[in-house]
Amino acid sequence: MILLLGGTTEGRHAAAALEEAGTVFYYSTKTGEQSVTLHHGVSISGALDEDGMSAFCRSHGIRLIVDASHPFAQALHQTAVGVAARLGLPLIRYERIYPERDNRLTWLDSIDQLNLEPPTTLLATTGVKSISLLKPLEERGVKIIYRILPRESSIRLARQQGARDDQLCFYHDYRGEFLEERGEILNSEVRGLGGSGVRDMTGALDAILAPTYHRTHVPTRNFPDAILLKESGLSGAFCEKVRAAQERGMKIYVVKRPPYPASPNPDAHLSTVNGPHGLRRMVERLLPEFYPLHSGLTTGTCATAAAKAATLRLLRGEQPNEVMVTLPNGEQIAVAVGYGDGYAYAKKESGDDPDVTNGVEVRVSAERSPQFEIAGGEGVGRFTLPGFDYPPGQPAINRGPRQMMADNVAAILSGESTSVRLTVSVPGGEAIARKTFNPRLGIEGGISIIGVSGIVKPFSEEAFIQSIRKCLEVARASGSSEVVINSGGKSERFVKARYPELPQQAFVEYGNYIGKTLQMAAELHIARVTLGVMLGKAVKLAAGHLDTHSRRAVMDKHFISEMLRACGIGIDISAITLARELWQAIPPQQLTAFANEVKSRCYEHCKPLLPNGELTILLIDEQGTIY
Repeated sequence: MILLLGGTTEGRHAAAALEEAGTVFYYSTKTGEQSVTLHHGVSISGALDEDGMSAFCRSHGIRLIVDASHPFAQALHQTAVGVAARLGLPLIRYERIYPERDNRLTWLDSIDQLNLEPPTTLLATTGVKSISLLKPLEERGVKIIYRILPRESSIRLARQQGARDDQLCFYHDYRGEFLEERGEILNSEVRGLGGSGVRDMTGALDAILAPTYHRTHVPTRNFPDAILLKESGLSGAFCEKVRAAQERGMKIYVVKRPPYPASPNPDAHLSTVNGPHGLRRMVERLLPEFYPLHSGLTTGTCATAAAKAATLRLLRGEQPNEVMVTLPNGEQIAVAVGYGDGYAYAKKESGDDPDVTNGVEVRVSAERSPQFEIAGGEGVGRFTLPGFDYPPGQPAINRGPRQMMADNVAAILSGESTSVRLTVSVPGGEAIARKTFNPRLGIEGGISIIGVSGIVKPFSEEAFIQSIRKCLEVARASGSSEVVINSGGKSERFVKARYPELPQQAFVEYGNYIGKTLQMAAELHIARVTLGVMLGKAVKLAAGHLDTHSRRAVMDKHFISEMLRACGIGIDISAITLARELWQAIPPQQLTAFANEVKSRCYEHCKPLLPNGELTILLIDEQGTIY
């Protein structure tokens, strides 16, 4: 069981990552005011001290704590560290992603270091609890406007600390409506304040705290001289606030985020992640039974890790056992690496997703070069057809992995007088590629280096659907007059015999994703689509199941009986267990009528997904007869 400390954007993202397991966990917030969707998570609220949190963990069988609370929630951080040390529990800190500190800003270790002289007007966005700390500046004549959260508890606390209503302001968007921040919703108390003359986010403050506000509405003369921010990271809109303040010439003061406390137990496990992928991988490592299926790494992530390691060895003589890889979403994960004669490598991890590349070494050699280059070596295929990110003849390294390698190696190259040429290779890649989609895609000589997110989720629908899209793009680029979609090897063999004139690339497997495949065909403006389907999937499709996987749809005997009656076929099907048994149960002279009924109902559900294209449906029996 996992206890997740949330109440933030990171808490919401962490909860979504844990929800993927389908396993119960507890989501804790101080006030219970955050709006977060939970299906398997159990929401609890109320402040917990170390004794209270320890008691909760013991009574609920907590085996792992995830701290995704606000970076400035120091008391809660100390409590989480203390409880983990006391009970011997692993602790994961889910941190925010932070931009590099800009030396044009004034950085403070604490609010006490802020020293302003009147007649300065300061916009303080550091939260309601900082009001009492800023009161001494007010006493010296500094005018302060406090931006606080639009909720009753915040307004009440602000008043308790001596803030006047005309000093309070709230987030608005460009329509003048309140923004949600970390899930808080506009309430009756805020509406009441808004009607009594409280400063809101119109005019100058809109452009600072809601940078999407239409700038022509901003009266520049009302802007404060300075703004006080917390180092709140990307999810706290830190960059947007800084940029808006800089555009108006405001002096910017930033309170640095406090360091996360160290554990009093030297043997305690404390790890840090800064995104949902890293969280899932760390949970899989520390509590492997939480997720029924485990995630893996794409070949693109492996190539990036190997590229980083090879560059470090070339330029700095360093050989770390693991490197931090920045994924396309900005988060960082640790990837184990190794070294050989002239290259570094990372081993492909497929997790529980069946993948013929699992365990292979993705190698990268690095050599000095006047400009940055990425080349393909042994076992990496080459594009031979149009429709990919790069033209025929280029190594089959997709745009996403290329960008990952470039971005991750750029930090190492910063300040260097040279660049590098990276050569990616996969021993045995050519043989492995024969077991993949590559030959039909026109990728020859090896595997592809791919990956959109950098992470492989087990039995990832997204990955499979993206592979279907790529096949459709190649089919369109091949110039074929139509595309024939089918469920797999058996049905494809039969439809290929029917269309011998079509190129290999015109045949695309949909697996179970009939609806998604047709939608993508429509998006790609494919004019003619032929759908080949065998009876097991066809009876599900006829009933309206556009995804025919057994997890989502089963054979409905009542519905099949209805179709049989519509054809005037009076047979008892109660004893059949597989749809294909219908081919033997139905009298031969009535098979065509039944096939037409099934196809008609399939067409009824499929045609709306291809509104501007021509759709043909072929029903295939076990011997390859096509109706």
